[in-house]
Amino acid sequence: MSVDTTSVLSSLFWKFLERSSVQLVSFLVAIVLARILSPEDYGMIALVIVFVNLANVIVEGGLNTALIQKKEADQTDFSTIFYASLFLAAFLYCFLYFSADAIAVFYNNKELISVVRVIGLSLFFFAVNSVQKAFLSRRLLFRKLFYSSLGAVLLSGVVGIVMAYQGAGVWALVAQSMISQIATTLIMWYTVKWRPTWEFSSSRFSSLFSYGWKIFVSNFIINLFINIRSLLIGKVYSAGALAYFDRGKQFPSLIIENINNSIQTVIFPVLSKEQENLTIIQAMVRRSIKMSSFIIFPLVFGLATSAEPIVRTLLTDKWIGAVPFIQIFCAAYLLMPMQVANMEAIKALGFSGTTLKLETLKKVIELIILLVSVPLGVEAIAWGVVFYNAISLFINARPNKKLLNYGFKEQITDVMPPFLMSMIMGASILLVNSLLEDSLVTLLFDICVGFIVYIVLSVVSRNETFIYLLKILKK
Repeated sequence: MSVDTTSVLSSLFWKFLERSSVQLVSFLVAIVLARILSPEDYGMIALVIVFVNLANVIVEGGLNTALIQKKEADQTDFSTIFYASLFLAAFLYCFLYFSADAIAVFYNNKELISVVRVIGLSLFFFAVNSVQKAFLSRRLLFRKLFYSSLGAVLLSGVVGIVMAYQGAGVWALVAQSMISQIATTLIMWYTVKWRPTWEFSSSRFSSLFSYGWKIFVSNFIINLFINIRSLLIGKVYSAGALAYFDRGKQFPSLIIENINNSIQTVIFPVLSKEQENLTIIQAMVRRSIKMSSFIIFPLVFGLATSAEPIVRTLLTDKWIGAVPFIQIFCAAYLLMPMQVANMEAIKALGFSGTTLKLETLKKVIELIILLVSVPLGVEAIAWGVVFYNAISLFINARPNKKLLNYGFKEQITDVMPPFLMSMIMGASILLVNSLLEDSLVTLLFDICVGFIVYIVLSVVSRNETFIYLLKILKK
């Protein structure tokens, strides 16, 4: 079976449009809310989201990924995972409900009790939504996902802003989070032509679980270590410090997650269908790394060099403490697309055991880095992420040297042209910053100069990915 390039590119377009539109609206809503609410409100919700995110990983349990990876998944498979996910959601909600008091005592904040118990209800909607998304991913129906996600974020954003203006504080963020999950699930329920049937197969569950549990453990470890920093910062330092840390991480994440999630969601099911054709997989992994790097590098360099005027213009001076964290996380996430592409290739080929081994090794390293950095301050914790991601890049790329003959050295060679062009672009933005004082004017000039410099460099150097993208756009 050959890959339908038009179908893949169309799916990638709709997935990227879905992620970018949702993230853009979420970002605009977050700016408005940040201007109204205090960093402490954001710090409180960040603590609770840690527990809910970890519970969500358990609810999905790698079973969503197993549904996508399985060559022939039928109605019985989907219904089985649907009921299994709901059962896990119910169990975990009960655990969160009765753990709320202990969480509040740990952080010395009684208001966390009710916040945890309300946001925990989103687990049920996430359970349903994870199966719906698996159904869409297998069929590359990302246009439907675009409509549901955008509708949900618009509705939840309006409610959150209205409540914030009315003085609801942290509950404005709680309502925004809950309504987003509920609306996404309900819209997809009426747009996706899939319904669960009254059937559950223990043998199908065992088969899917045998693949999915390794992905689950890998994802749980990843999320645990992503969120454990927030737990430690909130406990050792303060909710305000956590808010600056999270806000600094949010800006580069907006860029990285859009592109990474789009590539990951589209490429994984396609690679899974081609798991016996290593030549096609190697070509697609290489293309995804080149394209994502060409797009991400200038955005990340531009964000790092324009961080201060961005914060002063969009969030006001009360968030100026987030500037160094924006710059640090830009460095941390720069080569993340390479990591994601490598891991998706390994998973698609069916080596979920290899994925688990790699994640276990990386998390041992990450734990050591985290333990060393926590006593040194919040910025040291952020720099630890940079160091860890640099090591992870090499670890993730190594298996693909053997599997696809596309290792670390070849990948670095492929991304070097956009990296060098982005460095030159970043230097031009720093020059603009040194000449101007007004934050809004500086930001506007940064955007214009950065865009022009990068495009000119792409044309002059006849960058291969730039030419490829132009051809795709012409088609």
